[in-house]
Amino acid sequence: MNKPLILITNDDGIHAPGLKILTDVMRQLGDVIVVAPDKPMSATGHAVTITSPLRIQKLREETGFREFSCSGTPADCVKIGQKAILGKKPDLVVSGINHGSNASVNVIYSGTMAAVIEGAIDNIPSIGFSLDDYSFSADFSKCAPYIRSIAENVLKCGLPDYTCLNVNIPSVNGSPIKGIRIVRQAMAFWDEKFDHRQDPHMRDYFWLTGVFRNSDEGEDTDEWALRNNFVSVVPMHFDLTSHKTIPLLRDWETGNLN
Repeated sequence: MNKPLILITNDDGIHAPGLKILTDVMRQLGDVIVVAPDKPMSATGHAVTITSPLRIQKLREETGFREFSCSGTPADCVKIGQKAILGKKPDLVVSGINHGSNASVNVIYSGTMAAVIEGAIDNIPSIGFSLDDYSFSADFSKCAPYIRSIAENVLKCGLPDYTCLNVNIPSVNGSPIKGIRIVRQAMAFWDEKFDHRQDPHMRDYFWLTGVFRNSDEGEDTDEWALRNNFVSVVPMHFDLTSHKTIPLLRDWETGNLN
């Protein structure tokens, strides 16, 4: 039987430790091609490169495995990996392991999840993995069994059309992970501020700062799962339509705004 073909990328860059762990796990499940940014691309969202050429460099090749760096964004990596390097759709796209959470509103800004959504746009089963740990010494190895289990289930059962998964793994500091929860995205946001400073030439500049605010008290959210030592799995799609709002606006079509 042919092994599944798995395309891997991330937004922390080709040398990130999370990418190494993810690659090791995926190589146990199928043939792997890695196409990852040649530099960190965190918080690039779904940006794609259109004003300069993309450049790729082959770093390794052996039986069932190829690795490339790419000058573009995570979304670029999925596009060029599929269209130019493979010349066909892979069986699975995986992204990560991101260094930090991509739960709740973070998914909007995430390059990790943009790569996964790019896979879903082409109707490829796709999964983004993130570890809720920002420390320099974050231990990505504990993510491996959960990554393997979830990826195996997706390879075996598939996903609904144009659907991807946002998987966040808690940082539990020695406490056991309790299991996996299928949940929704929490309605939580960043309360952002800009730290205004001046350089030695008295020119203004700003640093983005902020505090994460979560007023969503539901026990069916990704933030609740992470706080309670569960791996959160949120099914996602790229249709941003507010379907419940459409009936409320029907009167606008006839000019009746009262």
